[in-house]
Amino acid sequence: MLINSAKFRFYEELNDFLSKDKKKVDFYYKFHGHPSIKDAIEALGVPHTEVELILANGKSVGFDYFLMNGDRIAVYPVFESFDISQVVKLRKKVLREVFFILDVHLGKLAKILRMLGFDALYRNDYDDKEIIDISVNERRIILTRDRIILKSKLVTHGYYLRSTDPIEQAREVLKRFDLFSMVCPFKRCIQCNGILEKIDKREIKSLLQPKTEKYYNEFYKCISCGKIYWRGSHYLKMKEKIDRIIN
Repeated sequence: MLINSAKFRFYEELNDFLSKDKKKVDFYYKFHGHPSIKDAIEALGVPHTEVELILANGKSVGFDYFLMNGDRIAVYPVFESFDISQVVKLRKKVLREVFFILDVHLGKLAKILRMLGFDALYRNDYDDKEIIDISVNERRIILTRDRIILKSKLVTHGYYLRSTDPIEQAREVLKRFDLFSMVCPFKRCIQCNGILEKIDKREIKSLLQPKTEKYYNEFYKCISCGKIYWRGSHYLKMKEKIDRIIN
């Protein structure tokens, strides 16, 4: 059977997924028949959710483009902070409102994102199918350390975290999706992701410890799970953590 080849070049952070000999250089990809460009990209190790723009011989193409012998392919990462909707042919709509769903290994990151004010759905018993279904139905970005889940053809928006440290992961997410201007701390419940609302101290007096009742007057309650928040020593520690992340 005749072996075809196409010249590929991956740009910027997409090189994180490539073997050393293919990073930041042109290289030839050999193939039989005419596979889709999506299959070729993922065969090289890059999840399709990391890709926003593909140029085949200088023209923008979609994931359903079939490779031809002699093609020159340039693959670019997601441009979340730029509007290139007139050029890109990979998605019907660029994601602008930001909602996340995190895999089972990212519980600490979920709490940090909620602390920063972002809608971050997380449960430690989600399986991959549930995560994908929720992502599709609610238009949530999947955050994960598992490349396999991002290779599902159903997934349209997802991101593979490079770091294993929760603080660094939070910085990575803010930078990746250009979210620094959208940080709004302490508006969500860290435990359940619900919205916090200010509540009259008299309504929760019976739930407070004596010292808390004596020294604090401003309280917030999660409208989903009922957890009570106030600006005690834990608040100062959380604020310090936020400053470390965004500064």
